[in-house]
Amino acid sequence: MTRDTPPQRRRGRHLPTREELRIWRDFVETAETLQHELSTRLQRDCSLSPGDYRVLLALSEAPEQRVRSSQLADAIDWTRSRLSHHLGRMERRALIRRAEPADDSRGAEVILTPTGAEAFHGATVPHLGAVRELFVEALTPEQLAAVGEVTAALRARLGSSRTT
Repeated sequence: MTRDTPPQRRRGRHLPTREELRIWRDFVETAETLQHELSTRLQRDCSLSPGDYRVLLALSEAPEQRVRSSQLADAIDWTRSRLSHHLGRMERRALIRRAEPADDSRGAEVILTPTGAEAFHGATVPHLGAVRELFVEALTPEQLAAVGEVTAALRARLGSSRTT
């Protein structure tokens, strides 16, 4: 490889240019910093982890605030094992309960408890306020629209069926 070899053509592969790598790194590091700050505030202000909030959000949107654990795992894109361990921690805090489904003894249903609903509702305003402060207000309307386009393009490339 010579100094004149374009970076994207080295070793027969199409590699990112230095500028593309700089943008990628900035994107990843900024997203991680944003996630960390949102997670820290959620934990500090509401005593919920991002995983707790994600589970509670999915349950709050489910019919009768209950869903099969396998469907919940798919909905939040977690492995069943990860979800099972997390649900155990949430159950000990009375945020959710698990029950055998009435129509089928296989698997379990996860049910939002009144304590979980209260925790979720209490966390929603501060959490969404932090999203507005740290993300929405940092961008112009045009930049926000561009972020929407970028995330749609990335989801399409990754084959994600998630639309929200």
